[in-house]
Amino acid sequence: MNEKIKKFFARKKLDAKFKLAGPGHKLTESTASSATSNNKKPAYVPQTSRELTDATKQAAEAALARMGGPRKDYAFNTSLAAIQAQVRRELEAESKNKEPLEVSPRRPVETELIASPLLAVNGIYYKCPIISEEVLSKDEWRVKIKEFLLEQLEEERGITACLMIHSCNYNRAKVTDCVNVLCKYLENIIGNPEETKFHKIRCSNATFYDKVLPIFGALDLLLEAGFSKQILEHNGNDEEFYVFDEKKAEAVEKLLFLRDSLRSEDKIELELDRNLQVLSPAQATKRNQLPLEFYALTPEEIKREQQQKADVAEKQMVLRTKAMREKEELREIRKYKFSLVRIRFPDGLYLQGTFSVYEKLIDVINFVTENLEDANSFLLLGPTGHKFEEDDYNSTLFDLRLVPATILNFQWNCETSSGGFLKPEVMILVQSIVANEYLQLLKHNEPT
Repeated sequence: MNEKIKKFFARKKLDAKFKLAGPGHKLTESTASSATSNNKKPAYVPQTSRELTDATKQAAEAALARMGGPRKDYAFNTSLAAIQAQVRRELEAESKNKEPLEVSPRRPVETELIASPLLAVNGIYYKCPIISEEVLSKDEWRVKIKEFLLEQLEEERGITACLMIHSCNYNRAKVTDCVNVLCKYLENIIGNPEETKFHKIRCSNATFYDKVLPIFGALDLLLEAGFSKQILEHNGNDEEFYVFDEKKAEAVEKLLFLRDSLRSEDKIELELDRNLQVLSPAQATKRNQLPLEFYALTPEEIKREQQQKADVAEKQMVLRTKAMREKEELREIRKYKFSLVRIRFPDGLYLQGTFSVYEKLIDVINFVTENLEDANSFLLLGPTGHKFEEDDYNSTLFDLRLVPATILNFQWNCETSSGGFLKPEVMILVQSIVANEYLQLLKHNEPT
C-alpha cells in the first residue's frame, strides 16, 4: 500500500480505538459538563481555499500546446488582450443580432466531444483523492473503488470489509439491514462468549440468505471476525454453516472494533468535480441546456414531464395563491440533484462550476476565491442584483432557490480593488476553447 492509503487505514483504526475508550473530556471540566457538550452539533466550518498546484498549471499549459500543435503554420494569439478582444467581438455580434460561433464544451476526461453543443456541461464527474487524481463519472468510480478495496483485503481485512459494505452497495436500506444482522451476530458472541448456539450461522437461514449473503463485503467481515465455512449435519442432512472459532478470534476487543466500524458507516467518499469552465458571453448564451444527470428523475419521468407542458401552461392561466406558487416552485426544484452556477465578471467572461443542490453559498464563494488572481474582498450578487445576507452564506443552494442553474454577478467590495479577475492558468481554459474552435474551422475548410 502507498503512504496515503496506509495513513487512511491508520486513521480509521485510531478513530475506532477512541470510540472504544468512550467519550473524552477536558481536564478542567466536570464529567457532567462534558456529557452536555457531547450533545452539541459541530458548527459549520467553511472550506479553506486551495491554490492550484504546479502540476495543474503545467497540465493547462500542455493542453493549450496540444490545441495549437496540429497546425503550427497558423499563429494564434493567446494573450489576455486577445481574449478580451474576442469577448468584445462577441458582445458586438450579440448587439447586432449576428450568429456567434458555437464551440464544443470542455470535458475533464478524455472523451469524444459529440454531445449536443447546447449542453452547458456534458455530465457530472467526481474525484476520489484517496485512490487517484482522476476525474471520472460515478459509474467509473464505483468499479475503481471495488477494485481498490479488493486489493487491500490481504493487508487490512477488517476495516476493508466494513468499507466494502458501505462503499460498494448502493441500496442503503439493504445495507442497513445487513449491518444490523452482522452486529447482532457479533453482539451475541460478545455478550455470551460461552453460548455455542451463537457460534453457528446456517447459510440457508432466511435472514442470512436474504440480508447478509447478497451484500458485497459481508462474508469478508465474518471471516475476519473468526467465522469459517464448514459442512455440518443438520436435521439429518449436511448443510453449510459459518462457524465461529474462538481460536481465530484474537479477543473480544476485536469483535467490538468490527461492530463499531460497521456502525460508524465510514465509506470512501467521492468529491464532486466542479467541471470548471470559462465561457465568453456568446458561449454562455448558447450553452444553457442541462444534461440528464442533473435530474433526480428517471429518463421516463423526464419524458412524462415534457409531455405535460401543455397542462402546465394551462395552469399558468389560473389564479393561484402565493402558497400555491411556492409549493409548485419547491416541487419543481426537487427534480434536480445538481446546480450549474455561473459567475459573471465585469469583463464579460463567465466562470462556471457544478455544485450539489445541498452545498452552501459559502462553497460557491470558496470556488470563486480559488480561481481569482487577486482574492481581495468581493461580493456575489444574486440573479436580480440583490446582496446576500450574512446568514445566506450557510444556506444551501436549494434553500436560496439557486437551482437548477443560476447566474451570480461578481463585484469588488471596495473601490481600491481593480485589475484582472481570473488567474492566468484559469484563463487558459477559455484560450483553449477558442483555439479548439479555430482549429476545427481550419480542418473543416481544408480541401478534400
